[in-house]
Amino acid sequence: MKTLFRFVLLPLVLVAALGAGYLWLVVTWSYSNGERAGWVQKLSKKGWLCKTWEGELSMVAMPGSMPEKFLFTVHDDALAGKLNQAMGKRVALSYEQHIGIPSTCFGETQYFITAVKVVE
Repeated sequence: MKTLFRFVLLPLVLVAALGAGYLWLVVTWSYSNGERAGWVQKLSKKGWLCKTWEGELSMVAMPGSMPEKFLFTVHDDALAGKLNQAMGKRVALSYEQHIGIPSTCFGETQYFITAVKVVE
């Protein structure tokens, strides 16, 4: 019994603890944060098991130029409601970038929206 614990269970517990620690680190620590402004083109709730709001912001640098698309994820339903109300208006989105998340269950993008502000 002692050998089973030492050679099978202990390594499994250590791997699980390391995996949980890594997941906690990449979800809570942000690589970068900032703000992007533009018009929300698309916002939809997606996912088979883990439902997240996935969106697209169209940013125009100069009039007449091709718009750049910023893909983002929203976890908070209240924040997604604010985004839906601001559809068609120019908005500024505050975001945090999380790199190294091992699954799309947390979101399809690296950019997680933390605040929405309508820009007049």
